[in-house]
Amino acid sequence: MVDIFLRTLPFFAIIGLGYWAGRTRFFTAEATAYLTKFVFFFALSAMLFRFAATLPFAQIFDPRLMLGYLIGTAAVYACGTIVARIRGMDMATSAVEAQCAAIGNVGFLGLPMLAMLFGEAAIGPVMLVLTVDLVVFSSLIVILINAGRGSGLGLKTLRLVLLGLLKNPMIVSISLGLAWSALTIPVPEPMNDFLTILGGAATPGALFAIGASLAGKSAERIEVAGWLSFAKLVLHPAFVAISVLILVPLPPFAATVVISAAALPVAGNVYMLAQHYGVAPHRASAAIFLSTMASIISVPAVIAWLETL
Repeated sequence: MVDIFLRTLPFFAIIGLGYWAGRTRFFTAEATAYLTKFVFFFALSAMLFRFAATLPFAQIFDPRLMLGYLIGTAAVYACGTIVARIRGMDMATSAVEAQCAAIGNVGFLGLPMLAMLFGEAAIGPVMLVLTVDLVVFSSLIVILINAGRGSGLGLKTLRLVLLGLLKNPMIVSISLGLAWSALTIPVPEPMNDFLTILGGAATPGALFAIGASLAGKSAERIEVAGWLSFAKLVLHPAFVAISVLILVPLPPFAATVVISAAALPVAGNVYMLAQHYGVAPHRASAAIFLSTMASIISVPAVIAWLETL
């Protein structure tokens, strides 16, 4: 575990540097927002498109992997929802808590870190995990929040879901890259160089942005945030492990990558959704903060456990 901890430490060190910059106001909230926008719309999109376009389509697309991850994630999502409802939370708040329990920081943290830890072969599985998160669960929270407010699954809600998918640059870049790969079109060298240079900014930029954004997160509702962090860092990888090792068995390498991705801390976009809809933003903020701090130890522990299997 010590070796894995030391290999993941540089990633968390960059997050820590961003946190320092945010706390000292060297990086203002506005600066952090613009850095996040650059990474999200340009650098990360370039990285995702290049990876998807240059890898063989058959090497990336794996329905069994997507199903196995979906089953495990749906199980922890249901668990988060049930616990919230038992505590008397309404449907919208329950959806936000379930999202915290099930959706990890795969795009900004998982893709660069797992690619470095496991090599380029990990990129395909991680992109599929990211696709399931964005297409299924980012759509589900919108549907549940609107249903809880009486809108139901009407045309307005479906329109919001569809527009959300079409406007998400990660979905667009992965889809275009997969289409490019499926058509076996070679990527011209100048285009590949452009994507490599721009995509190279994704890893440090994303990690720094995570840290800087954490500086503005509160640590309120510690009990709830503690439960959600436990669900995300422990229950989620455990449920996914049961799914991809027993229910829908995957090859050892793919299973290791998928379970590692499930062990990542709560994604920052959960807070953005919670804030946008005005539903429990403080508990989402606290869950992101606590889970990210705890993941410095928990993520290496999960990966070290996987290496013993």
